[in-house]
Amino acid sequence: MAAAVPVVRAALAADLDAVTAIYGEHVRHGSASFEIEPPDLAEITRRHAAIVAAGLPYLVAQVGDEVAGYAYAGPYRPRPAYRFTVEDSVYLAPDMQGRGIGRALLASLIDVCRKDGRRQMIAIIGDSANQASIGLHAALGFRHVGTLCDVGFKHGRWLDSVIMQLELAGQA
Repeated sequence: MAAAVPVVRAALAADLDAVTAIYGEHVRHGSASFEIEPPDLAEITRRHAAIVAAGLPYLVAQVGDEVAGYAYAGPYRPRPAYRFTVEDSVYLAPDMQGRGIGRALLASLIDVCRKDGRRQMIAIIGDSANQASIGLHAALGFRHVGTLCDVGFKHGRWLDSVIMQLELAGQA
């Protein structure tokens, strides 16, 4: 049986329970996020509203009736000079990894940000051992620009942050 093709679309309020569950798994068991306690639905709803209010994309990938993952572009930094630079975040349900869903989400996110006139997209990847995320970003044109060593402590070990960058301007 062929793998189902994800439908990538704007996230709706009805999707946020699934987003909360997906992110909670990553916070509790993974090292991609440096949060220690998973945020509740109210906090995820607040974060979603802030991204949308800023005019930035917040997407989900739907496979059948299930939200398989989500991605959004947030402000890279709050100061006005950074307004054309965004930071991407991509998270998948654990049972949906390795199916091309992350690639579909990130490719769509890049496309929306290019069309919106953004200049740079930054990926701050938690844990230099996160080869799936590093490989995904590299496959879509991001280049490695640095590693911050041992900047986070989670699950009893020190973690790096890998910084990757994609130029968006002039490539629409």
